Amino acid sequence: MHGGAATGWLLMVLCAVSGAYCLPRTRTGTRRERRAARSEALMGFGMAAMAVPAAVLSPPGWAWAVYAVLFGAAALRALRPALRGGHHLHHLIGSLAMVYMAVAMAPAVTGGGGGHAGHGAASGAGGIPLLTGVLLVYYAFYVLGSAGRLLPGAAVTPVGGTGAIGRGPGGFGGGTDGRPELATACRLTMGLGMFAMLLTL
Repeated sequence: MHGGAATGWLLMVLCAVSGAYCLPRTRTGTRRERRAARSEALMGFGMAAMAVPAAVLSPPGWAWAVYAVLFGAAALRALRPALRGGHHLHHLIGSLAMVYMAVAMAPAVTGGGGGHAGHGAASGAGGIPLLTGVLLVYYAFYVLGSAGRLLPGAAVTPVGGTGAIGRGPGGFGGGTDGRPELATACRLTMGLGMFAMLLTL
């Protein structure tokens, strides 16, 4: 993060906690829910690793290639389920965004120490402004959509009915699990983290 060590530490902790919360969910629920939890855990821990302040750990130049390959493989894995829509489409976009950030922060692109090494410095990571802007808009809407599902009393009354129908426990494009509000909060946190990381490009 270019915003300083404190911002980097906060983002790292939030993403790591979100990834850790997703781990137990990889063993419960339907096959689709377990797959989603694995993708979210990978995303959380990957974002946490990228957010470590450079003053503490400046990764070697090859680390960005590892990130790109890892999340490229995650994107390929999410491609077929994403064709059915739902939250898997979000996982595909997230994995591709991580590949994009890894490539943009690689030393070959930034001309030296990489985007991570430049955190807090005037020189920033590379990136295509239009693509970065599109991803920022996507994550802004994703965060707003997820936050709306956490609001108290966020329910609608069906036409001609008296009962309330909830907005869905899985969050913006999500599925269900035993603690839907925590899963939605986890996704909201990672969406905010992705938005913050994209701002540094």
